[in-house]
Amino acid sequence: MEKRVYVWEFPVRLTHWVNFLSILALSITGFYIGAPFLHAIRENQFIMAQMRFIHFVSAYVFTVSFLIRIYWLFMGNQYSRLNQFIFVSGERWKNLIDTALFYAFLKKDLPHSPGHTGIAGLTYFIMFLIFLLEIFTGFALYSESHLPGFIWTFMGGWLFSIMGTGTVRLIHHLLMWVIGVFTIVHVYVSWHNDVIEKNGLMSSIFSGYKSIEE
Repeated sequence: MEKRVYVWEFPVRLTHWVNFLSILALSITGFYIGAPFLHAIRENQFIMAQMRFIHFVSAYVFTVSFLIRIYWLFMGNQYSRLNQFIFVSGERWKNLIDTALFYAFLKKDLPHSPGHTGIAGLTYFIMFLIFLLEIFTGFALYSESHLPGFIWTFMGGWLFSIMGTGTVRLIHHLLMWVIGVFTIVHVYVSWHNDVIEKNGLMSSIFSGYKSIEE
């Protein structure tokens, strides 16, 4: 017997897709800013300015979406809360170990988990930290043309007291590739687990519902 369980609430689904679209826009425009691959053929074409504008707007959208998701770590249902990502129970640690054994081909069955598996929860926590560092390094670079003010004081400009502009830019660029690799692996693992568990995992990010065996 199976039942439909409402796992991913609307704010989780909304921030998931807003993050995806904003990261896609940020990656394309960021890659162009670092290594322009289109060139103006008329003097009234401002491709770099347009790319930078899209990049900055997408950065603000991504930051707001990220903050909403952090807020939902404390206000969401049991599948969205902070304890799914920072383990405070033996059950979550056991799920992490069993999931790792499954992916290492040392365990036959994937551990049952209506929400995130242990590995997924830990991975997303690491990605939250990467997103945070990407935001700070991005706004630090942005703050170079916005001195002084809120952006410099709180959003990343203070990084320049720790490291140089080149280092900040390199970290920001490398993290873009880390996020890109994560996205590919995330899609593959989600599809793989959907096939294994047959619980509607892929469609659940649209509907919010998964089929759970009673």
